[in-house]
Amino acid sequence: MTTSMPGYAGRLLYVDLTSRQWETRPLPGDLAREYLGGRGFVARLLWDEVPTGADPLGPENRVVLATGPLTGLFLPCGGKLHLGAKSPATGGYGDANIGGHLAPELKGAGYDGVVIQGRSPQPCLLVIEDDAVRFMDATPWWGQGAIESEARLKAELGEAFQIMTIGPAGENLVKYACISHDFGRQAGRTGVGAVFGSKRLKAVAIRGSKDIPVFDARAAQAEGRRMYEVCFGKPGFEEWTPYGTAGVTDWVNEVGAFPTRNFQTTYFPQHTEINGRKLKERILVTDKGCFGCPIPCGKYSKVKVPRGMAYVEGPEYETIALMGGNCAVATIEEVGYANYIADELGLDTISGGNVVAFAIECYEKGLLTEAQVGRKLAWGCLDSLVFLLEKIARREGIGDLLAEGVKVAAAVIKGGSDKFAIHVKGLEWSGYDARYAPAMMLSYMTADVGAHHNRSWAITYDVAMGRKSLEGKAEKVVELQHIRPLFDVLGLCRFPWVEIGFELENYAAIFPLVTGWNYSWQDLLRVSERIWNLTRAFSAREIDHYGRAFDYPPPRFYEEPVPDGPAQGQLIPKPQLDELLDRYYRIRGWDEGGLPTREKLQELGLQFVVDTLGPKLS
Repeated sequence: MTTSMPGYAGRLLYVDLTSRQWETRPLPGDLAREYLGGRGFVARLLWDEVPTGADPLGPENRVVLATGPLTGLFLPCGGKLHLGAKSPATGGYGDANIGGHLAPELKGAGYDGVVIQGRSPQPCLLVIEDDAVRFMDATPWWGQGAIESEARLKAELGEAFQIMTIGPAGENLVKYACISHDFGRQAGRTGVGAVFGSKRLKAVAIRGSKDIPVFDARAAQAEGRRMYEVCFGKPGFEEWTPYGTAGVTDWVNEVGAFPTRNFQTTYFPQHTEINGRKLKERILVTDKGCFGCPIPCGKYSKVKVPRGMAYVEGPEYETIALMGGNCAVATIEEVGYANYIADELGLDTISGGNVVAFAIECYEKGLLTEAQVGRKLAWGCLDSLVFLLEKIARREGIGDLLAEGVKVAAAVIKGGSDKFAIHVKGLEWSGYDARYAPAMMLSYMTADVGAHHNRSWAITYDVAMGRKSLEGKAEKVVELQHIRPLFDVLGLCRFPWVEIGFELENYAAIFPLVTGWNYSWQDLLRVSERIWNLTRAFSAREIDHYGRAFDYPPPRFYEEPVPDGPAQGQLIPKPQLDELLDRYYRIRGWDEGGLPTREKLQELGLQFVVDTLGPKLS
């Protein structure tokens, strides 16, 4: 493979599903230098390629897949693929990332990214095999579950192919449908699976055999080996690996942040029945890691409940929180089985758990009736959970409304249900109640895709620095919003840093050895800030009156004190939310309405955004 940019394959693949045409284009040098890869490529290519006002589920929307400059190399956890589209869940910028083995395979096929547009005349499969690209009829797999489809496609194409699929939820355009890979990895958030479905794209299969160029291969290999040795020597290594993300369950309960019964409260008394220890003792078959991972968080499990038996990767913490505590499901076997059902249907377990819990609370309050739903609903009932997941994925009965997400469902159901529709910007809240954690609350409020924790997991800072204090919280959130998404840009998993204390300096050390670019850590963070402002601008371009009003949490979080548990009596009043937002906007160089100023955009090299948004900017 030849490229003038070490660390990169040097090409982008453009695919039109309508015409079944494709072409390769050279990777622009300025795109690589200014946005680096992964989430940066997704943000800039969506800005350039998606027409203003495009229907998220129309052929004019794009799906962008992107690797990073550190993807697929001999260093810890370089297996992340970033995906993005205009989000059907929020109407603004949307993205998700996925582990497994897709990203290294795509880069090995000779592409730093793929841009997919149009709509196939019939269900199709996109096959990328080095320089060859072809389309296959996917009608035989349409309607099949995501996990089943992947297994059958591997049997058809060969085990060497890395495959991503959608399930019935994506085919039926559920707004929070996900994309699945490796029998349990998901690009879960913002509805990218629904965009695949709208394009009648059932799956993408990738096989690559090319080398990845590196600026100083000998030095980079030595540094990569050293990075692995550092990971293995970290004190947190032995503690983290046995339980993966499920190991955080008890801690979240202890600090009073565990979502319980649609976030009505923050402590689940049965948490010890659904925690990492119970997972390991009762259902674990083996650990499972992604490409290059020294700390495998995947837990491949066998679960058996009265409904049946299933193998599933997980459940991870977010599924335990949202399908466990938030729906009051109280055994690890039942949570694991619900996880399997959601994976097969192609539903994001975070949004799925939120929507089901919202429906149960509506039923409990008399806002939904048994006749409307089709059965009785109850907290802690696996049958209620599975029933609703299946109705949602197929858009049958009440599932057709719930498939739109809690924001839209509350607007139809009314009766004050908007107060407990737990979302920001239309994206359902992930697994941490933040009424006793101002930095975490601000993280959710200002995350560019909606209520998602992965942009700035700040709750540990709240606990360490004082949970009622607002001092320093906005500053910390901005800092984390530059650090954490940078992993998505570079093509890496952040868990070595987050979970075992692997120092950030290690990434700054290997970057120039791979690329030949003498970027300091501060230079890399500057790129991350540029991307953060661009994604905010994308949503401002696409959504009328976008800004401050879209950054508030649901009223439950500032009107209803936590009723019991370790956080009893806590909430963050709306004036304090405004104080947090004011401080955050000032630090970011945004106006009081929550939009980047002309000056800030120009400072970051985003004059093209200024030219587009024009009068909206101060």
